Amino acid sequence: MESNHDILERLSAILESRKGAAPESSYVAALYGKGLDAMARKVGEEALETILAAKDGDRLHVVRETADLWFHSLVLLAHFGLAPRDVLAELARREGISGIEEKAMRNRQETAS
Repeated sequence: MESNHDILERLSAILESRKGAAPESSYVAALYGKGLDAMARKVGEEALETILAAKDGDRLHVVRETADLWFHSLVLLAHFGLAPRDVLAELARREGISGIEEKAMRNRQETAS
């Protein structure tokens, strides 16, 4: 049986392969062609749509909008040469650390920079 991690890795490979494609060949290639601002704007739009779906209370709508948000976030990650495994590694690093403690550590690091 295929794991969810396999799905993310396969999607990541597809997104990476579209980087050099002609913009008219696929939606993802068109996003890459529009540049970072367009990709970031799509993540913001999908985040807002996810919030609105949550406020509506429709569980299926929340799942579908979250899928759109994750997809566009993966496109943005690929733009920077990052993959789902990079985010999963960060989540694993945070595992067992309280959110309050983790945020305080990041704030200390940013202040020291």
